[in-house]
Amino acid sequence: MLAKLKTYSLLGIEALPVEVEVDVSPAGLPKTVLVGLPEAAVKESTHRVERAIVNSGFQRPQNRIVINLAPAELPKQAASFDLPITLGILAGSGQIASDRFERYAVVGELALDGSTRPTRGALSMAMSAAEQEGVFGLVVPSSSAAEAAVVEGIEVIPVASLAQAVGFFTGEIDIEPTPSRLDVLFRELSAYDLDFSDVRGQEMAKRALCVAAAGGHNLLMIGPPGSGKTMLAKRVPTVLPDLTAVESIETTRIYSCVGQLKPGQPLLATRPYRSPHHTISDAGLVGGGSKPSPGEISLAHNGVLFLDELPEFNRRTLEVLRQPLEDGTVTIARALSSTTFPADFMLIAALNPCPCGYRNDPRRNCHCTVPQIERYMGKISGPLIDRVDIHIEVPAVPFRELSGGASGTSSEQIREQVSATRQIQAERFRDAPTRHNAGMTHRQTRRHCTLDDEGRNLLKASMTELGLSARAHDKVLRVARTIADLDHSESIEPMHLNEALNYRMLDRNLWT
Repeated sequence: MLAKLKTYSLLGIEALPVEVEVDVSPAGLPKTVLVGLPEAAVKESTHRVERAIVNSGFQRPQNRIVINLAPAELPKQAASFDLPITLGILAGSGQIASDRFERYAVVGELALDGSTRPTRGALSMAMSAAEQEGVFGLVVPSSSAAEAAVVEGIEVIPVASLAQAVGFFTGEIDIEPTPSRLDVLFRELSAYDLDFSDVRGQEMAKRALCVAAAGGHNLLMIGPPGSGKTMLAKRVPTVLPDLTAVESIETTRIYSCVGQLKPGQPLLATRPYRSPHHTISDAGLVGGGSKPSPGEISLAHNGVLFLDELPEFNRRTLEVLRQPLEDGTVTIARALSSTTFPADFMLIAALNPCPCGYRNDPRRNCHCTVPQIERYMGKISGPLIDRVDIHIEVPAVPFRELSGGASGTSSEQIREQVSATRQIQAERFRDAPTRHNAGMTHRQTRRHCTLDDEGRNLLKASMTELGLSARAHDKVLRVARTIADLDHSESIEPMHLNEALNYRMLDRNLWT
């Protein structure tokens, strides 16, 4: 007897439709054959399935069982095929019959006692089910139901065990679909524990971070150890605009596919913050593997990627950031296929001014020689520095500011400025795919960043003095446009351009 069920297989962060075909036919010796490019986790499912069937009170067929996962050329990985294979065996052996197999797709891993376990990528699978013609619902493990239910327009049926899934498909029990709780989840999970008021002093750095957050600009901080660079970077997500529902689902599906969603948190409602160690590999940073999976830059999508001690990173690892910084996506190419992951993040980097960290610090002596400093700064390539819009100095904080009673600028105050500026940009780019000033094309930069004669002369003199490239020229104009938006100014004034030029510290050859 032949049974067919619908399910899904993850490829990167996309869920592709798969049809599970199970044929149970009489044979001299019982044997189970699994075909359709199954990976190790799927091949092992036959043993889990057999014990789950018996331990749930059903009979294991003493026949030849052929299980085909179509399309045959698509590699199948993960244990989410357990439940559809088991239901197919029960249907193929005549133990159950259902007319719901055509209308409901099934995913889920089984334990040996027949209970269900969480499934990676449940959100992507629900999105794929919502788009697939003829599929009205998705049967998922109870622990993954809240995540899948984020997708509206499809019924998400939670099942805690194989017996419960059988009862649903045979019509013996009715299970209420898990409701979508988007609004409730956003209210419960959108709070931050950190605040910029925790950082004493560094008001100039906070101003630069406000500009960076308002325009979506990348930023680099230079300063001695303990000056507050990491504290400032950790608090940047608290001043960015709240995640929209679309952005939240985009980011959540990435975390879901790599299994990094926290228990009880089916949706990411806060901006992600990622801070990888400097020993990270190329594949760990941008993604990779024989079956490509997302890296840190994709996990920071719609959020912040913080690279501390930038010169300590492998130079080749940093160079792979060039294309994602420009495009907002990263493509992992392999011999048989290529996979594109979203990677639209705000880059914040930090470094010391020299190997010992105390160059230009009035309280400590620096013993680094000029060649040592040049080698240290030379670990970061010019093209990468060129792609960072803002370079600022974060000096050591004096004692009077550390011990003072007054708190500094809070996240709420900065967020108000950032949100107002983002509204101006949303109106400016309402008919374009660009979302903020940092993403302006060259043509948009010429249209929206016009200068008067005084501004042009100032920029011309600065380009000659600093040796700015064409890319750096455009980045200065975009930063100046953001500063003008913060001032609610229609045009870019010389003072706005002057502030933007002051944010190009590494173009000034101060460290040699």
